Amino acid sequence: MRDQTLKNRVAVIGAGIAGLSSALALSARGFAVTVLERAAAPGGKMRQVGIGPARIDSGPTVFTMRWVFEELFAGAGLNFTDHVRLKPLSVLARHAWDDRGSLDLFANEARSADAIGNFAGAAEARRYRQFCADSRRIYQILEQPFLRATAPSLPGLATANGIGGLLELRKIRPFTTMWNALGDYFHNPRLRQLFGRYATYCGSSPYQAPATLMLVAHVEAQGVWIIDGGMHALAEALAGSATARGTEIRYGAEVREIMVSGGRAAGVILQSGERIEASSVIVNADVGALPAGLFGTAAQGAAKAIAPSARSLSAITWSMVAKTKGFPLSRHSVFFSRDYKREFDEIARGEVPSEPTVYICGQDRIDDEARLGDDGREELLMLINAPANGDRHNYTSGDIAALGERSFAALARCGLRIDYDPSNAVVTTPADFNRLFPATGGALYGRASHGWTASFERPGARTRIPGLYLAGGSTHPGPGVPMAALSGRAAAASLLTDVEADLRRLGPMLSPLTAPK
Repeated sequence: MRDQTLKNRVAVIGAGIAGLSSALALSARGFAVTVLERAAAPGGKMRQVGIGPARIDSGPTVFTMRWVFEELFAGAGLNFTDHVRLKPLSVLARHAWDDRGSLDLFANEARSADAIGNFAGAAEARRYRQFCADSRRIYQILEQPFLRATAPSLPGLATANGIGGLLELRKIRPFTTMWNALGDYFHNPRLRQLFGRYATYCGSSPYQAPATLMLVAHVEAQGVWIIDGGMHALAEALAGSATARGTEIRYGAEVREIMVSGGRAAGVILQSGERIEASSVIVNADVGALPAGLFGTAAQGAAKAIAPSARSLSAITWSMVAKTKGFPLSRHSVFFSRDYKREFDEIARGEVPSEPTVYICGQDRIDDEARLGDDGREELLMLINAPANGDRHNYTSGDIAALGERSFAALARCGLRIDYDPSNAVVTTPADFNRLFPATGGALYGRASHGWTASFERPGARTRIPGLYLAGGSTHPGPGVPMAALSGRAAAASLLTDVEADLRRLGPMLSPLTAPK
């Protein structure tokens, strides 16, 4: 029998939001947790890009579902708001199609309905109200049996609500595409385009994703917050809280191999050759890293590879400090292409859109308030969707310049001009994302949510190897900051359940000191 002093040792690979969430949950239960992060700071995809003194959030920029973190911190005996300071946004996002005006969505449903009525007429405002009610119902049906489940299944989802489960299942519209469903609510093509964009929050096309993803609209309507210090402050707060509960976090520690002994996870080996023994290992990396052999051959069969055709969207981003003029940016602003279908058709063919939809996060802005520098410049993240071909296509400087021209032209069509200076900007392409997150091709969301079965094809926390668990945006319940945290909690809960089952099974053979606190 293995040394029982190892029974509560857990190695977590990756200090992303999921890895940190699992570390906090487990260390609070008395496990000896070591987080191994190859970068110099926590956060994973929640990264910052430095440009002079500026630190620009260049990963996730939207914070929602704060209850996930309130529960996570409470489970560790902490108050979330003591560690992370939040400010709610009134304007969820500002949307434009040309230079003849814009449409704001608000945290208040009535204000949004009024804005939509002024933009597209009273009938569209009424249909928007129905859309809100239906997206809210989808969320309510799915929260417990799907979002909070460690490994959901279609039969489990169908029976979760008793005898009426099958009838409830129909209400989430899994067999209708999001684009077609939106046509039932919005007759104005611009509104259909606006709400179709929520599919991209999961790295998917609204023309292929199920209408179930309408729930994203409800999640955002329940509140979007700004984090004081930027999104990266959330990762730092999680890391600090986990450390305070006993977690050890080692930066600059790249894992070369997951050890497997006796058919179960036994620890990790670092690139330096150092061996760290543990009874359980949590992998907070893209699922594709395992079958690609990036953690050694012993763990290669723990998860299935994601075919390139099933990958989610990637992106091209510009992190920059620049002056803007014309269009009044809000914190989150979206500038739509004139042909949405062509945009996604081009991405499906492996092409960057010829006329992209452009998202801008104005990180010095709160609603209509701007806190710019003395020189009038501001910190911006500009993003366009792109195919996840970073392992097959090298983006040259000429490619990047041409893509910038397309993007800035789309902004100018809507009245926004940016004094872009390449010396005050950092561009990240799918090839760069593939280097940052290997075995992804630059896909930022794991598997695309295309087709009604896609949500059940994401792996759950447990793998084929006992003691080896998965967490992160490419696992269940999916991408996004709160979803990643939920996956980390699911990994911790699965591990704890398995350890307790072992304790019950082995019982008298174990020392009482090996039981988790």
